[in-house]
Amino acid sequence: MAIQITILIVVLILLVILLTAAVKVVKQYERGVILRFGRLYTTKSPGLRFIIPIADVLHRVSLRIVTLPIQSQGIITRDNVSVGVSAVAYYRIVDPVKSVVAIENVNSAIDQIAQTTLRKVVGQHTLDETLAETEALNLNIREILDARTLDWGVEVTLVELKDILLPDSMKRAMAKQAEAEREKRAKIINAEGEALAAAALGDASDTMMAHPIALQLRNLQSLVEIGVDKNTVVVFPAPLMSTIAELGTFLARESSAGSRGDGDLVQHPAKSRARPEAV
Repeated sequence: MAIQITILIVVLILLVILLTAAVKVVKQYERGVILRFGRLYTTKSPGLRFIIPIADVLHRVSLRIVTLPIQSQGIITRDNVSVGVSAVAYYRIVDPVKSVVAIENVNSAIDQIAQTTLRKVVGQHTLDETLAETEALNLNIREILDARTLDWGVEVTLVELKDILLPDSMKRAMAKQAEAEREKRAKIINAEGEALAAAALGDASDTMMAHPIALQLRNLQSLVEIGVDKNTVVVFPAPLMSTIAELGTFLARESSAGSRGDGDLVQHPAKSRARPEAV
């Protein structure tokens, strides 16, 4: 009787073990790939699933998007500059069967291929292109990875360059270049301002030449502005050219007036002598 009870207990334990091995749960974001005696049998959707112990092997494949950090890679760009570039890739499995049958470890394989692709793509560009055209580099890396991982049942959804490490000497050279660029812009802006100011002054001078009173009004305004400080001595520049012109006009007028006076003095005696003869 004791032996029968022992056998019954052993059988119950074996049944529990077999039932535990036969009952599997596939989560909502997973798919189950069943291999029966080493051959592909079928795939299982999410839920409670039963398999044949020993004969069947269930591989759970997650369909969620996986974040893959790509470690910093020492890369020499096309213009012979050593940089360290790190990135991050996002991928998901779209074909569970291929991800189990076509490759042994899909996560490790994608990590390795992503590192080599990053070095290859960045090495084909100059440093300026790497810094300025990150969107084009991201798209190029994603397209290459997507084409290579398609046979593994994997789709690469996004690749982003995360960090670009430059040597200290290159940072100093770039800082000098940026400073020189700023100085060039400042000089150009200053020259443009001088050109505009000169044009405005030319227009103002033309207006003052057409309206001499405007110059006098401007002089009076300058005197008012100087008088605000309550200065005792004011040195005010006179309009030299207009003063010289006015002086020349005055001298010419005086000279012509003097010439007419001399002519009158010469003609008067002749007239006085002619009158008596006429009488």
